[in-house]
Amino acid sequence: MRVGVVTFPGTLDDRDALRAIRLAGGEGVPLWHGEADLHGVDAVVLPGGFSYGDYLRAGAISRFAPVMEKVVDAAKGGMPVLGICNGFQILCESHLLPGAMIKNAHRRFICRDQPLRVENNSTPWTRAYTAEQVIRIPLKNQDGQFVAEQRVLDELEAEGRVVFRYVEGASGGPDGFSVNPNGSLNAIAGICNAAGNVVGLMPHPEHAVEAGFGPDMPGEGTRTGLDGLGMFAGLLGALSAQA
Repeated sequence: MRVGVVTFPGTLDDRDALRAIRLAGGEGVPLWHGEADLHGVDAVVLPGGFSYGDYLRAGAISRFAPVMEKVVDAAKGGMPVLGICNGFQILCESHLLPGAMIKNAHRRFICRDQPLRVENNSTPWTRAYTAEQVIRIPLKNQDGQFVAEQRVLDELEAEGRVVFRYVEGASGGPDGFSVNPNGSLNAIAGICNAAGNVVGLMPHPEHAVEAGFGPDMPGEGTRTGLDGLGMFAGLLGALSAQA
């Protein structure tokens, strides 16, 4: 299975995403923001970073990149698309996902290992997890506060489209910080579209795909350092099932 990873000017985590795809058993395909061509990939990842320097708003310029016209069309046609951090912001700006990402409530950049609860494991990206499973993956952002009108929040909750939610760790809180790290409404860390093929989340699963190089979660029943690998392994499983 071939999974494209888009690089914009200012992207930071494209190589990490490509590596995660390879470790999961897939073929990562680099895609350039200036090319209106997806090169026949089966899915697309929009990785983290500060695309176009996050001028205007995070992800606001990226939505107009030539590659995004193809990504939007493919997503509307059912292709799995994952937006991580800045990629989540781009998906919101491109109207593939509702709501918006604004500055963290405390107005500071945050970087920490973050516990998440899997709220929806029926998407191609989350099928490797169990419902209500708590995983821990790195979080690093400054524009990570998810906001939306109340009717949109109600719709997301009613339709089961909240995919990940910020929760407490085993010690009662993540590393001594507040449970909700950036003030996101309803503690939302990730959502999906109505079809379930497009998922956006703020934390970084591509940084938790190798034992010894990802967050540890002693006593909470998860695999050490591998909690993010399920995102990519689940996708490949879903694609294989469709082949």
